[in-house]
Amino acid sequence: MKLFDCTTYYDEELIIDLRLNMLDQYVDKFIICEAKFSHSGRKKGLNFDISKFSKFKDKIEYVIIDNEPEGLIYENDTKKKESHLNWRLNSVKRIAFQRNKLFDAVNEIANENDYIMYSDNDEIPNLNLFDSENNKSKITIFEQDLFYYKFNLLCDRIKWYGTRIIKKKDLINFEWLRQVKPKKYPFYRIDTFLKKDRYMNVNIIKNGGWHFTRMISPEEIHKKELDTEHHDEYRASKKTPEKIKDFIQRRVIDHDHLADSRENKFGKEFPLKQLELNEMPKYIKENQIKYSNWLDFN
Repeated sequence: MKLFDCTTYYDEELIIDLRLNMLDQYVDKFIICEAKFSHSGRKKGLNFDISKFSKFKDKIEYVIIDNEPEGLIYENDTKKKESHLNWRLNSVKRIAFQRNKLFDAVNEIANENDYIMYSDNDEIPNLNLFDSENNKSKITIFEQDLFYYKFNLLCDRIKWYGTRIIKKKDLINFEWLRQVKPKKYPFYRIDTFLKKDRYMNVNIIKNGGWHFTRMISPEEIHKKELDTEHHDEYRASKKTPEKIKDFIQRRVIDHDHLADSRENKFGKEFPLKQLELNEMPKYIKENQIKYSNWLDFN
């Protein structure tokens, strides 16, 4: 029984290096998928350089997407212009397309009883808590802490449900797995039989890892946000690299994760909590000098 770690890639060299090192002892194969188009539809070059990760070369399967998905919605097909309403829909389709390309790779190399793990590459699970030999749950979801800007700046308002593990024989596709609700539903909930995102046989692992987001410079954050799934919301917020730099210095975010989907998520500020080194993952503690620029102890 093997474990395959599947993730997507944009240009997060710092984070993918951390992910590979933290998960290496548990994972038999890393499958990394990168597209030549951003989530906003911008053409981009390939950023993943396997030569920088020679230690893991024999474990890495690198998947490249050359084309965009079918069915994108444009205001005027001859000019390929997207309306504001279709920005998000097209972004979601591009993300699902990239995730499900990983599924194709898994089908070629994994056996039916192998465990398949999916998460965005900045969602790093605590695999020390996953018992593959005695696991009885169809789906395992990791409840993770959310960090912004630095490895020890915690957003303690919410928990993040990123990484999911399932056996290949039970995997429909990765977009489906990503949409499964992080909740174990009781047997009397009839909707578990009617909907494909609600299940009784789900295991939620507490203290299940770390979601390290925006671990890049203010300029890089700004550039990336213009290309992500929520690029329309980010544009509306009118943020600049200078504003992001100010947030980092003051240890705050202006993204309201608890806001209703119909509400503006930007504007109100929320403080980040500084953690001590002894509260960080073992690998970061052991490599404090290596990550000194990404730890805030001032």
